[in-house]
Amino acid sequence: MIGTDTVRSLLRDHLLDTGSQWNLGTFGAIAEFMRDPGEPFETVDEPGRLSATTARGGIGFGALDGVRLYASESAVGSGWNHRVALCLPEGACAMNRRTVLTELGPDAGALRPQDTAGILFDMGLGTLQVDICIRTADPALIAALRAEAGRSLFEPGNGAMGAIVAAGPHRVFIARLGRCEVYQPIPPADGRSPEGPHTHVLPQLLRSGRTHAATEPVPEGFVPCAHLVPAHPLKDGLGRPHAFDREAFRAFETLADRFGEPALIALKRSAREAITAGHAPDVFEAPRSRFGRQALRVFLRQAAFDGSDKKQLGAWSAAFDQREAESEDGTAPDPYGH
Repeated sequence: MIGTDTVRSLLRDHLLDTGSQWNLGTFGAIAEFMRDPGEPFETVDEPGRLSATTARGGIGFGALDGVRLYASESAVGSGWNHRVALCLPEGACAMNRRTVLTELGPDAGALRPQDTAGILFDMGLGTLQVDICIRTADPALIAALRAEAGRSLFEPGNGAMGAIVAAGPHRVFIARLGRCEVYQPIPPADGRSPEGPHTHVLPQLLRSGRTHAATEPVPEGFVPCAHLVPAHPLKDGLGRPHAFDREAFRAFETLADRFGEPALIALKRSAREAITAGHAPDVFEAPRSRFGRQALRVFLRQAAFDGSDKKQLGAWSAAFDQREAESEDGTAPDPYGH
């Protein structure tokens, strides 16, 4: 287990990198933070608080004791996603799990001083590792929410959700290790999320009770509470493709070597050695685990950029990366990548 100073140093470095993105939440409800190159931002780096905020949102971390960093990759579409999960032990990650709309009072933990007078309301979604809240100083919205406090948002006749969507208050997702805040308006039900910081709350996925996507390996006994998504070698923060960025690729390889699953790293290394030696795919034992198969698929897609023989690589891909044969995710598209 690495120390909190190491975790803090890594987070600090990536908070200063506009190529890195962040999310905090659970499967079916996440808040995302990112910033554009040149966008004004403020950081706080003091005992008990490490944060970055813009006019559109912010991410902040508090106590990092017990946090385990865990790097992983997943095959999606014709490429791959990657992330570093900030995990806590199952016994230490639980938040309040409220199931009704609850007023919490002024938000003393707000990332920006000007927001501390805003009134925080827990939406009562009952999720394990995150309290999903909204914050407002609007007297009309406060009155509307107080009138519905103590009821489920999904109870027939409850007008709270309509009032929230219409007013577009700050969304505040709070975990044991930190919080993510989004200040941009809430898009309508048929609208697209704005570029930059935004939230996703999908009740149909929340009902699954999952704590993370099926494509994401997580160390046994741990729960991912937030994710760092470093710059991707093939696409920008909006998912738009660009030329292969070898520096970004190597940067994540370094993170994976340090914080990834050793067995999956060894599997990718073995496949690379086999291809370099000119071996046919039929001499390579197919991984038995789902995550092993996924790691091999990711490696083969990455190998297309390292100068591997295309004919041989094609044979390996035909043997081990049959994309139509296995769903990219057993539950829903991977929400943790660019």
